[in-house]
Amino acid sequence: MNPKSPAGKSVSYGDVGVVAAGRDEDTLGDLGRWVTKTFGFNAAKPLLPLGYYANVLQLTPELGLAISTDGVGTKILIAQEMGRYDTVGIDCVAMNANDVICVGARPISMVDYIAVQKADPDFLGQLAKGLYAGAEMAGINIPAGEIAQVREMIHGARDGFGFDLVGTCVGTVAIDRILIGQDVRPGDVVVGIASSGVHSNGFTLARTILQRAGLRYTDRVAELGTTLGEALLEPTCIYVKEAVAMLDAALAVKAFIHITGDGFLNLTRVEAAVGFVIDQLLPVPPILELIQRRGDVPDSEMFRVYNMGVGFCVVVDARHAERVIELAERHGKKAAVVGHAVADPARRVWIPQRGLVGCGDTFNADTTPPPEVRAS
Repeated sequence: MNPKSPAGKSVSYGDVGVVAAGRDEDTLGDLGRWVTKTFGFNAAKPLLPLGYYANVLQLTPELGLAISTDGVGTKILIAQEMGRYDTVGIDCVAMNANDVICVGARPISMVDYIAVQKADPDFLGQLAKGLYAGAEMAGINIPAGEIAQVREMIHGARDGFGFDLVGTCVGTVAIDRILIGQDVRPGDVVVGIASSGVHSNGFTLARTILQRAGLRYTDRVAELGTTLGEALLEPTCIYVKEAVAMLDAALAVKAFIHITGDGFLNLTRVEAAVGFVIDQLLPVPPILELIQRRGDVPDSEMFRVYNMGVGFCVVVDARHAERVIELAERHGKKAAVVGHAVADPARRVWIPQRGLVGCGDTFNADTTPPPEVRAS
């Protein structure tokens, strides 16, 4: 039997019970339709449809308030098993503030919701340390929050320490500066900014693979240079300060893309009818290589579920690409040109090095060459 999986075969997200959920109103079904019906209930009308990283409420003719909400997911279960809670707050801030910046807004504030089995002061203090660190990195404040003791609802990896952590972040943006990729054109460059590891997506698959492989979170893994648990808990990078610096520098930024679940398929969220060729990949973090090898996971699944080394993309006019890289590196991030936009009404994503073409919410093995760059 192959130790990579109980049946000697590769493991996918679907195998571990996670089904991809779309972002647009049609895919969300009744939930999306009922939510959209609320848009006209007051004067602060949402300006964007469902499906982008954040929405924008119009406060005045000139000013919009961007808003987004997200949680940390099952990465929390690893924190529980490790008994370490001082990093997941950073993840919570990152997952929210990184999304708000994607509409061209400047994140300013976040509130948190913590659902717990038991309100233990030491445990909550550790969570707060992470929230503080993340807020400092993002340049936001946390003016309020909620702690709910719901023992009957919350269960986790350690009895008494079950919890969930969710945030809602807001930011400000000029109405005429809302950024959703509407101006992306063929030939625009994609600058990839490196991730720190798994970030906060794909942990159900990762935990299943590593547990089936007989690995423990306390095991020190030579190729990681640390324990397995510490590598998995490495916090999600926060890209706010470098993104704001790019906006302040008046660069020809066409889109900011937070690479979360769905990987490079997040590029297809842009408004313009273009595709992308990602032909210069950044190094894949060792923890992701370990997950792929131990689970015998095909490239098509890895690139659908994980960031594969790129946590954030900036789509920019080619003449400003070097300046984008410089600003990212000034803020301690590795960055490089990883691809470019092409004319493609089907909105596909090509990864030639891995023989993949992505469309919708899946990548497939396909050696069809990408289209040449041409004017739209």
